[in-house]
Amino acid sequence: MGTTVTSPAVDARVKKIGFLSFGHWRDVPGSQTRSGADALLQTIELAEAAEEIGVNGAFVRVHHFERQLASPFPLLAAIGARTRRIEIGTGVIDMRYENPLYMAEEAAAADLISGGRLQLGISRGSPETALRGAESFGYVAEDAAEMARTKAETFLAAIDGGPVARTDPARTGGLSGRLAVTPQSPGLRDRIWWGAGTRATGQWAAKLGVHLQSSTLLSEDTGVPFDQLQAEQIRLYREAWREAGHDREARVSVSRSVLPITEDIDRLYFGTQAQGDQVGLLEGVRSRFGRTFAGEPDRIAEELAADEAVREADYVLFTVPNQLGVEYNARILATIAAHIAPAIGWKPAA
Repeated sequence: MGTTVTSPAVDARVKKIGFLSFGHWRDVPGSQTRSGADALLQTIELAEAAEEIGVNGAFVRVHHFERQLASPFPLLAAIGARTRRIEIGTGVIDMRYENPLYMAEEAAAADLISGGRLQLGISRGSPETALRGAESFGYVAEDAAEMARTKAETFLAAIDGGPVARTDPARTGGLSGRLAVTPQSPGLRDRIWWGAGTRATGQWAAKLGVHLQSSTLLSEDTGVPFDQLQAEQIRLYREAWREAGHDREARVSVSRSVLPITEDIDRLYFGTQAQGDQVGLLEGVRSRFGRTFAGEPDRIAEELAADEAVREADYVLFTVPNQLGVEYNARILATIAAHIAPAIGWKPAA
């Protein structure tokens, strides 16, 4: 397997790592997740295993109308109840589909169950197979991105304890007042992240006072490598945060597809997966996609240590091939923790 690589030039900003699961399930040969129940229960088990390894976070992707994880809050609450330390989060919830006030109640409940470990990523969402899918949930808007931002602002105000309804004088002896959603979870407002796919969106998130989840799909391309484009987005976000005058520290996460090869079975699965950036048109916009890191752990460690965006980040999320099962993915995470993550400035959680 080789020895752990440590780079003295690594930016000490990287402090945490987590896994990010899309929660795929397919009833096909080779899949360990044949059903939605498999995907949900195995995600809980993987979070428990990751906590034992010392990984900092267990994050899930949210996709609607797909054989993937969708409604996140029951799952997050279950992980919170079965673990004690690991942070739990999303990357990301598509706000186009959400009732922001009901979501505020669910988020607070999940955060309270976990003891304040929720790191909630929200966003406009990504391109999807459903045609105007949010309309099927009852939400119609001329501008989907604007709708998502408006809902996000309403959600943030609600979890911050702001009044969102009025009392009924007929039920309160003629008294009139304003009501906030309940329950409230102190500190949750400071643990909200926005998934941004452009530099401008990252700057908007900074002004709003939420942390940045920089997307592995940037819907702009300036001709530079993906990590440099992402690093520029991060620097612009931090600059906008400073200009906004927030009294909290900005935090940034990036995600990477990392597939360490240490056994023959890994080589069978991933021996041809390593690749460079991908550039293409997405919804008519020239976009750049991040690469896959596959190979010997020492080589991946060196490549990640040189990754400009990883050096800028506070949190690095590693996507997992969840259909290969809990035991396989726990081994991947253990390899990352022992032989790759130290090279980017990470130490195991106490």
